[in-house]
Amino acid sequence: MAARNDPLAAFNFLVEIDNIAEATFSEVTGLEVEVAAIEYRSGADKLLTVRKLPGLAKYTNIVLKRGVTADLRLWQWIKGVLDGNAQRANVNITLLNNQRLPVVKWHVREAWPCKYEGPDLNAKGNDVAIETLELCHEGFERVE
Repeated sequence: MAARNDPLAAFNFLVEIDNIAEATFSEVTGLEVEVAAIEYRSGADKLLTVRKLPGLAKYTNIVLKRGVTADLRLWQWIKGVLDGNAQRANVNITLLNNQRLPVVKWHVREAWPCKYEGPDLNAKGNDVAIETLELCHEGFERVE
């Protein structure tokens, strides 16, 4: 009998940022790549259609959200960018199975923080204070 290949739950993941932090985030979005199509037609083509060739790959920014903590490492990372010293880092985003073992990993290259958003504060509610960090990067690949 073949083993089942069930889809993995989206809530069980880990984010590791080289030399910065291993942090728990409540949300990760932006693992997206798009390859532009270049339209080309040679004058010698007899058909009245264009050929489509692959062009440049464009990666969207990765957005990380987490509850605010006393840990300042992520803030210090973006503060370095604000001070003119952008420290690039590799980021690993790992999807875990029910036993918290790694199953799928995305390796993000040359990331640096390009946007920080502090929490929305409201004395009328009881929500967790969430901060957002957006990362520019030079590409990712699925390695597991």
